[in-house]
Amino acid sequence: MLGDVAPAGRTAAFFDLDKTIIAKSSVLAFGRPFYQNGLLNRRAVLRSAYAQFMFALAGADNDQIERMRAYLTSMCTGWDVAQVRDIVSETLHDIIDPIVYDEAVELIAMHKAAGRDVVIVSTSGEEVVTPIGAMLGADHVVATRMVVADGHYTGEIERYTYGPEKAVAVLQLADERGYDLSGSYAYSDSATDVPMLESVGHPYAVNADRALRKIAAERQWPLLTFSNAVPLRERISGFRPEHPVTAATVVGAGVAAAGLVWYSARRRASRA
Repeated sequence: MLGDVAPAGRTAAFFDLDKTIIAKSSVLAFGRPFYQNGLLNRRAVLRSAYAQFMFALAGADNDQIERMRAYLTSMCTGWDVAQVRDIVSETLHDIIDPIVYDEAVELIAMHKAAGRDVVIVSTSGEEVVTPIGAMLGADHVVATRMVVADGHYTGEIERYTYGPEKAVAVLQLADERGYDLSGSYAYSDSATDVPMLESVGHPYAVNADRALRKIAAERQWPLLTFSNAVPLRERISGFRPEHPVTAATVVGAGVAAAGLVWYSARRRASRA
């Protein structure tokens, strides 16, 4: 059971971000503020909106992800890194709060209560994923890193955290931090993340695409459906601390007990 005492070795819970913790593509969600600050033109905004629609409608396979990667890197070539970070920081709560799955926040709180590190492993860029991770109280974040020269993106990628590279990142973290992967957990919506899911003892398919649903059924991996996106500020009864990490800590403490009840009910329902 998820709420049991962790094994003797240090363990972790690895979460994909898009459609696992939040309901949209984290990068494309910032299309409007990027446009308003002059980083995108109208054509790019429309193209991003279409990409977001296709992502939500059918998930994203290898070819779609590769096309999206090429498009996003070409789009942000020359952008000022400091400006991007400022935009994300200023709009983070307005953009991300409403699309965080309540069920994911509960799981994060439960894992932390059980003494596990929470790690977000995402294909999206560090400038977007790192502040989201801080807001949610994640212990570590692994994300795609763009090459920067003279404070601007060059259009090249230093680290592309996608597919098998997510599993590589998990294994590296396990080696660095002494995680017992056999007692660790991983969550994702996409079949492209099967290598990451295979690397732990407790893999879970969340809002699984068709390919991952089939693999999960064959391997008897639990299937979870997250659908309840509730703004973080509503989870803490209107209290809004100044610092995002503090807010996440309050949220985690408040939902841990309720989350255990929710998870037990889910497990019973999946066995029925």
